[in-house]
Amino acid sequence: MIDVISILAPVLVPVFLCVAIGVAWSKLGYRYETAFISRLIFSVGTPCLAFSALTSHDLALDDFGVMALVALMAFTIFGLVGALLLRAMRQPVRAFLPSVMLPNVGNMGLPIALFAYGEAGLALAVVFSASGTFAHFTVGVSLASGRFSIRTLVTSPAIIAIVVAVGFIAFQVDPPVWLANTTGLLAGMTIPIMLISLGVSLAGLEVRNLGRAFAISGVRLGLGAATGFALAYLMDLGPMEAGIVIIQCSMPAAVLNYLMAARYNGPAEDIAGVVVVSTLMMFLLLPLLLLAIL
Repeated sequence: MIDVISILAPVLVPVFLCVAIGVAWSKLGYRYETAFISRLIFSVGTPCLAFSALTSHDLALDDFGVMALVALMAFTIFGLVGALLLRAMRQPVRAFLPSVMLPNVGNMGLPIALFAYGEAGLALAVVFSASGTFAHFTVGVSLASGRFSIRTLVTSPAIIAIVVAVGFIAFQVDPPVWLANTTGLLAGMTIPIMLISLGVSLAGLEVRNLGRAFAISGVRLGLGAATGFALAYLMDLGPMEAGIVIIQCSMPAAVLNYLMAARYNGPAEDIAGVVVVSTLMMFLLLPLLLLAIL
């Protein structure tokens, strides 16, 4: 029992406490500038985290390519199989496919990867998360709005930061010390704020149509975990790489799916229910998942 606690506590407790701070902050009625903080994370924190993680841990270009390929395969499977399952469940595919296809590989996946595998694992998780960002701003926006905008993708600060980081990796050049120190300093704020913001968001969302929320959440988590384990086996990944893929694939529906639905007049209330229920289910299942891979 002590061994289990020593394995799980360093990973789970920091995540739970940071999310709990966000929930408590919201429930106590304290002001939280969600729009400002979200913009700060999107425009500054996430790009700096991506750049710092990718350039400060001797990540080989081959490792970057393998993780990006696996992530692309995962999102493709989520999309194709998720659409079939939603159709079989007689649920609107366009409305709910983002919740099945696009997991929370940022706010929740990155912290868990960091605490489970350290900075080296975080670098690999960032690659997976970048692929998720790409999917959000292509497939996600297209499904939510009915149109596709390449401008939204190419102007994403995180995508730009990753492209620059890949340049340093490809040419095997270390970034200037001032740039490494600056991005590292700003990266340090990102994960705690991500988790606190996740808690605030969860506290503010309401669950409507509980049966549908549980059903779609089950598809998200079940399909995600099955895909993660299958890809780790089929691609013959090493222990850390396999763990990162399984963690990221198994994450609950992203809060961004709710924000996209609200922005483009989709079924935001139903998607909010999926986000809340899938996140709570993932918190309950996370100890078993970590025991299986650590």
